[in-house]
Formats: sequence, C-alpha cells, structure tokens
Amino acid sequence: MRRLFRFIALLLILIALALAARDGYASYQAEALRIMDAGTLWAGLHRDSLQLAEPAIARYLHPFLWHPVMVTVLLFPAWLVFGGLGILLWLLTRLRGRPASRDLFMRD
Repeated sequence: MRRLFRFIALLLILIALALAARDGYASYQAEALRIMDAGTLWAGLHRDSLQLAEPAIARYLHPFLWHPVMVTVLLFPAWLVFGGLGILLWLLTRLRGRPASRDLFMRD
C-alpha cells in the first residue's frame, strides 16, 4: 500500500512540474506573468464536476468547507496545489528510522 501512495505522490509531483513548465512557457510567450490557478484548470478539464462540487460539499459535508476553504485552494496556482499534495503524501509515506538501541541512562 505504501508503494501505491508513493507512486501517486510521485505522479502528483510530476504533474506539478509539468504545470510549472506550462506556466513558464505561457509567461514567456505572453511576455507577462501567466499562472493558471487550480480552479481554472479544473473548469477546463471538466466544468460540470466543478459546478456540482459546490452544492455537494456545502450540503453533505459543511458549508464552511466550500466557501472559505475550497475557494481559497482553487485560487492557488495549480502547480502549487499538485506539488503540495504530492510532497505531503510523500512525507506521510516515508519510512521512519528506528531509534537507537542504546540505553540513554547508561554512562560510559
């Protein structure tokens, strides 16, 4: 299971790098800063699901989760959202080292 989540994390990080490269290229072409936010990306991929997400989250979970939380996340750059999720998932699935087996109360 850990390997699956690590693979998903790596995939999210690669998507973030591709989106950052896309933003860089679009900014270069326009000779101005062009950054795609996560909401614009979602609307471009599937507008209907974005329009259905608001009432579903507000009705079945909590209205607070949509208006202050999700709206703020959707205004972040898309590469930041994907990269942040990927890095967070990567850190959550890392192996933690075992503590040293040495007795802390022994004196040398």
